[in-house]
Amino acid sequence: MKIIKYRNYFLTFSSILTVIAILLWIMWGLNLGIDFTGGSLLEIEYAQSRPIVSDIQAQLADLGLKGLKIQSLGDKGYILRFQDTGEEIHQKVLAKLVGDQTVDNKNLKVESTGNAKIDVIAGSATNNIIEKRFDSVGPSIGAELKTKAFYAIILVVISIVIYIAISFRKVSYPISSWKYGVAAIIALIHDIFVTIGIFVILGKFFGFEVNTPFVAALLTILGFSVNDTIVVFDRVRENLHKYEGEFEEIVEKSIWETMARSINTIVTVELALIALLIFGGGVINDFVLPLLIGIFFGAYSSIFIASQVLVAWQKLDWAMKKSQS
Repeated sequence: MKIIKYRNYFLTFSSILTVIAILLWIMWGLNLGIDFTGGSLLEIEYAQSRPIVSDIQAQLADLGLKGLKIQSLGDKGYILRFQDTGEEIHQKVLAKLVGDQTVDNKNLKVESTGNAKIDVIAGSATNNIIEKRFDSVGPSIGAELKTKAFYAIILVVISIVIYIAISFRKVSYPISSWKYGVAAIIALIHDIFVTIGIFVILGKFFGFEVNTPFVAALLTILGFSVNDTIVVFDRVRENLHKYEGEFEEIVEKSIWETMARSINTIVTVELALIALLIFGGGVINDFVLPLLIGIFFGAYSSIFIASQVLVAWQKLDWAMKKSQS
């Protein structure tokens, strides 16, 4: 199969995916979690059997918690998210969960597990719960985290362009070294926006929230994708010195020479991520799921976008020079 021969189809398909993802982001937006909007997160585990979600909602109904979302965790745990913040709200929620009993020093004991401490809230005999974690983020801190996340992604993208331009500085024919960097960034833009578009859909219809682990996953996707792209580009650079022929043919040869490596890498990584998604528990899903999706598209873009952009750009340069001569 001649991959480069069908570059227009691959580039058109990828462009359509990217545009759809951007439009979905504009129309619906991401379902931002408390890390970016402000709010509280409470992780609890029931010592015995846990109640159903509707029972917990009924217990907390009197508090009027804004944006309350309850997510099951393991066999006995729940993660509660709500927009209200403060220690007073924290204590009221705990009191409701243990059956409106006062949570005081008499009912509170600490169990040490390694270096971490777990607060055990003693309620009634049938309602004992373990508080695993409580995080509270104010709106101003959430806005600051959102800004810093944006700047982090922009900084990484700029650094990648500079790195690739320097790495390929000795490759000036038939296409300039900086164009390798731009081609890699075009592939990265596709990976990021398609991943975001998928999570816009997941947030809209399945309530998936985007928090700081999602940003960490995006940065990891950028690193993985550019690494895969550089492997292909590096083989192109080597073959330009080893073989004579059309640039299109050399890029085609380079893609197939690195194809086995790309497939083996993506399959190995994806299998590990699937195992983490199944057995790792709900806490790390915010990080693992975007990685699972983004790394797949990162491997796809290295072969079917970045390399195709190089050839299309070279063909365009050649056509413009020919028309001017």
